[in-house]
Amino acid sequence: MKIFAISDLHLSVNNPKPMDIFGERWEGYVEKIFDDWKRKVSDEDVVLLAGDFSWAMKLQEALPDFDLLKNLPGKKVLIRGNHDYWWPSISVLRAALPENIFALQNDAIKFGEYVICGTRGWSVPEPGEEQSAEDEKIFKREVIRLELTLQSAKKLQTNGEKIICMMHYPPCNFRREQSQFTELIEKYGVSSVVFGHLHGYKKIQTKFVMNGIDYYLTSCDMVENKLISIEV
Repeated sequence: MKIFAISDLHLSVNNPKPMDIFGERWEGYVEKIFDDWKRKVSDEDVVLLAGDFSWAMKLQEALPDFDLLKNLPGKKVLIRGNHDYWWPSISVLRAALPENIFALQNDAIKFGEYVICGTRGWSVPEPGEEQSAEDEKIFKREVIRLELTLQSAKKLQTNGEKIICMMHYPPCNFRREQSQFTELIEKYGVSSVVFGHLHGYKKIQTKFVMNGIDYYLTSCDMVENKLISIEV
């Protein structure tokens, strides 16, 4: 079994929203992603989707986007991104998802020797940057949610399984300074972290190591619309 990841697909079957207005990296990007997916992934593999899956505003509108996904090989695990407005209660969502697509919310799931957990996260301030009261409130809430999902992962880690944590927002700032997110990630013994959200940067590393933990940026335009293999 292999683990792959890609994020920020921004699908829009029901209400087409052309993404190529954001640059040439987005031209024909869905076809490129799906072609690469079919070449790399088998039904035994797992693909992690770290948020911003669909532009839909309601779950019913997002279901055609999930229909595209369900026909691709592998098991898919997703978390919520900042643009996933269609995301309802987790019980309603899970009841609507195809059997090979799994959604995480304050919990975790195990596949063989891997435990997958994750949460949306929030922007980590740069030095000297002040958070608004609302941003600070959301940030603190997301720290709590991260610990909940990590606690759930630990409970599933019964035989030394590797923990992979997904976040939509980067868990640290651009200077890769410690944050409450990275402190929790280290505390709970995470092996690898997958995140997205960032777009359009020409010079940015899509993989780096911080205190012995591998961090992968998987926004599709940043990884040339190809699935990234997560090595743990």
